[in-house]
Order: sequence, then structure tokens, then C-alpha cells
Amino acid sequence: MGLLDRFRRDRVALLVDGPNVFREEFDVDLADLREVGESLGRLAVARVYFDVRASSGLIQAAEAHGFAVRVTSGDVDVALAVDATELVATDAIDTLAVASRDMDFKPALEVAARRGVRTVAIAPGDYGRSDALSNVADEAVLLD
Repeated sequence: MGLLDRFRRDRVALLVDGPNVFREEFDVDLADLREVGESLGRLAVARVYFDVRASSGLIQAAEAHGFAVRVTSGDVDVALAVDATELVATDAIDTLAVASRDMDFKPALEVAARRGVRTVAIAPGDYGRSDALSNVADEAVLLD
């Protein structure tokens, strides 16, 4: 395998469901979340999705940690799932990592798996773990 093939093979998309991950009861650290994403390969996409109720401080913190921020006026879940599916369909990534406690992303992980993309479900804590996401993903990571 050539260097270019190896470089391309490790392209990771880390997509974070902001409203479900950044809750007071989970106390998720942005640096820890990014570190998990980087441990999976080269971060080609690191994106956090927020709704319009997100504080400017949280948005600025996400940007300061190298995440692209997408603020939606509608449902965060739809925007994240559409982006995940597009990244998979266009062969832009080799690994799809979704940080959420929401089982709504199960179909996106299933599509990725059928296309040969490695899938990772990242839970914001044991209380925030979705069994549906963990069971369908190739790997499950629990943030402490």
C-alpha cells in the first residue's frame, strides 16, 4: 500500500450532536472529544452541530478547539444525518464517528457500514449511551 493510499484510508469525520452531548449532566470536554476523533485517524472533518439556543461561549469554545460549527434553525439531527450521508456517498471519508446519545443516527451509521466505511459511536457518558448506536457501530467509545 502506497503512502497516498494509507493517508486517504485514515480520513475521519467526527460529527457531534451538540444539544445531546454538551449537557450539564455529561460534562464533556471538547479537547477530550477531539482527542478521541484524532485517535481514529486523520480528522478530515470535525464538526459540531448546534441549534439556535446554543450560547456564543460554547460556539466559540468549539471553534477554538478546531471544530467547524454548524448552527441550524431547524432540527440538528437532520443536518447531521444529511451531512454524514453525503460524506459517505461521496467517498470523502473512511471512518464516520458520531458523538451523540440519540438513536436517530442509527440509519446513517447503517448506510456508512454498507458502503464499507468504519463506524464509531461516541457516547457522552454511561448515562448518555445509546444501545442502538453502540450495537450498530463497528466500535463504541464511552467518554468519561
